Amino acid sequence: MFDCIDCAADPSVINAVNEGIETAREIVSIRRPWVMISINDDEDLHFRKAEFDPEDCPSDCSRPCENVCPANAISFERENSTMEVPFSSDQKEKPKVRFEMQGGVITERCYGCGRCFPVCPYDKIREITYVRDAMATAELLKTNDVDAVEIHTSGRQTNLFKELWDDLANSVKYLRLVAVSLPDTGDATISTMNQMYAIMEPHLSCFNLWQLDGRPMSGDIGRGATRESIAFAVRVAASSERPPGFLQLAGGTNVHTVDGLKKRGLFRTHITCAEPNHLQSLIGGIAYGGYARKIVGRVLSSMGSENGVTGIEYHAEHLLKALKEALHLVGSVKSYNHPDGMQR
Repeated sequence: MFDCIDCAADPSVINAVNEGIETAREIVSIRRPWVMISINDDEDLHFRKAEFDPEDCPSDCSRPCENVCPANAISFERENSTMEVPFSSDQKEKPKVRFEMQGGVITERCYGCGRCFPVCPYDKIREITYVRDAMATAELLKTNDVDAVEIHTSGRQTNLFKELWDDLANSVKYLRLVAVSLPDTGDATISTMNQMYAIMEPHLSCFNLWQLDGRPMSGDIGRGATRESIAFAVRVAASSERPPGFLQLAGGTNVHTVDGLKKRGLFRTHITCAEPNHLQSLIGGIAYGGYARKIVGRVLSSMGSENGVTGIEYHAEHLLKALKEALHLVGSVKSYNHPDGMQR
């Protein structure tokens, strides 16, 4: 069984994730999940940010961007805040850090869903895309802080994927899992997957996983968002020509995804690591992104309105509520009675 926490390929973010894991393990006795970093071989929806200058916005604008943002990442005010930070027992009071949030898009919160772009009546919002540096990523993979990598690719061509993989090849041996996230490209999907597997195979010494990104970053929209992801899974799982590797569903996944997979006979609660290609018609994992942000975001918003900017570990009632929400979501995926299950 392996669980992964996906994060940016940035040393400070990786460090924060590992610290968060250790804090969680001090509160609840859990097995340590693997830390997975995400990278891309070309422009990708998951590697972009929105940007605009609020000074350029007309004063009479109704600010639809602010209303449509699921991450509360758009603000038209400068905010001065303080946040409590971890402290040692010999300190008399909790230390606090003061910081200022600039107006416009709060970069740390924006995850690139793109919903603000089409609603701006004055076309003031810009899209900023970026590609992770391959050589810097290769060095990160050699550290003990990273267990897995997820490569986002367009699935339309493999030359850029090969360039990236060649740069990472000597570092892959340090990993436990390599995942490839790709969108539905129709009839070309299986062929592209086989081409990419042929590129990876000579240096692949760990588990590999195919993440089927049905409808990127849409799981929080509503029940229907999961239909595209399930339809993608149905087609790939039915193919006897797909390459080796676990299958995982993403893009549009939400609380309705498991039921949809069960209705099609595609879901199983446990898969042993020795049988990634056994019973090829079954989906072995689900990645929750936008929907998970939504349900945890509600708890964080409630906590913030009551206590200001703070860490959830300082507020037991909110931490417990967030834990219950998370368990409700993953409880339908995990088989707690089967230690050899697989879920992310």
